[in-house]
Amino acid sequence: MAKRARIDVSTRTIDPKVRGLFGEMVAQWDPLGATPEAESPEERREQSYVRKVRPQGPGQKRLVEAIGAHSLTLAMGPAGTGKTYLAVAAAVEALEDGGVARIVLSRPAVEAGENLGYLPGDLHDKLAPYLRPLYDALNDRLGARRVRQLVADGTIEIAPIAYMRGRTLNNCFVVIDEAQNCTYGQIKMLLTRLGWHSTMVLTGDPDQSDLLDGISGMADVARRLATVPGIAVVRLDEHDIVRHPLVAEMLTVL
Repeated sequence: MAKRARIDVSTRTIDPKVRGLFGEMVAQWDPLGATPEAESPEERREQSYVRKVRPQGPGQKRLVEAIGAHSLTLAMGPAGTGKTYLAVAAAVEALEDGGVARIVLSRPAVEAGENLGYLPGDLHDKLAPYLRPLYDALNDRLGARRVRQLVADGTIEIAPIAYMRGRTLNNCFVVIDEAQNCTYGQIKMLLTRLGWHSTMVLTGDPDQSDLLDGISGMADVARRLATVPGIAVVRLDEHDIVRHPLVAEMLTVL
């Protein structure tokens, strides 16, 4: 087969009616915004993840400020309001600033309306589908390679709620995700894990619980803790949704 000739675009005559997409910047442009000094494509991808996360509205701003000012924060609101993402971002920022030594992330292993049945593999493989949203938030903030390193050395721990009983979580940032799928007793157990020099954030949407009616304890716990000094209960609504605009429209009628 004949070898295809390589086209040198620098010497081609360009039709005056045709405009280049990036103009004269085509040689410097990079889709990841990486610098030429990057050593490898993988390294360039990792560099693109290092960034500050800013709240996108007044509700998210209240949540970020509450997390920074309180040892315990309950973030309640519909899907797409950034509850988990902002909580994980605050945990990463605290770790990088030296405010905590570890990050502990947990969520209940509850199936969303369907029975997955038997899952193959070891404990980590079985729990991976349930904990995937937490890994996604971490990867988006730190990059997959660094997340693997921090998980391997124990700096970041991702565990199901069933493994939290009996522990005292000192000097760490704890995020409990999907708390609407926890019973009142489970949430009480989780809250009492909080140790010295630690911060805990519970996130969830009481209107989207996958438990039977009346079993979820998040709304009751939030109501009881709203009057306790030193604890913040932040309620987000459809105006704080940062997903597709149709998500907010759907939630107003569903």
